[in-house]
Amino acid sequence: MKALIINCSPVRNGATAEIVRIVTEELSKKYTAESICIDDYDFSFCKGCRSCHKTAKCVQHDDIDVIMDKFGNADIIVSVAPSYWADVPAQFKAFIDRCTPWCNTHEPHAKLSSGKKGYSIALRTGPNMKECQRIIGTIEHFYGHLEIDCCGSLGLCSIEYKEAVEPRKAEITAFCDTI
Repeated sequence: MKALIINCSPVRNGATAEIVRIVTEELSKKYTAESICIDDYDFSFCKGCRSCHKTAKCVQHDDIDVIMDKFGNADIIVSVAPSYWADVPAQFKAFIDRCTPWCNTHEPHAKLSSGKKGYSIALRTGPNMKECQRIIGTIEHFYGHLEIDCCGSLGLCSIEYKEAVEPRKAEITAFCDTI
């Protein structure tokens, strides 16, 4: 089985990246695991033209297709997102918008193979778990429209910098054990 772990942050070496590293290391014990950073890919915003509602394809041709190939090849998808003003970072939101051709909100739509399992991890600097729940809700809503089964989530508060992740490693590892 293959696991895809996504750093939904534009920061490649911060707290989110450290969590992605731990998750990838843990899941590599059971699965073939690959991690990616959303900011390593080049894609434009959705144009809102709705052509995909008729063709199940986007009129733009960029790295969205590359990322969606990775989604297609994965059995397990773990999205790790920090809070940017109480929601996912803009780069990840732009990615979600561009996935409309694969979403079940219209016919025809492109489809991922069935049976995929989705997990989400949200982190934020403050102590309020409500923000983490909002981020998890965004990811789970996205998974639902891709027909990926939402199988678990983890919210981590009070994490601003990479150094704050190490004391939470046991919690992250325990979550990975459920995947």
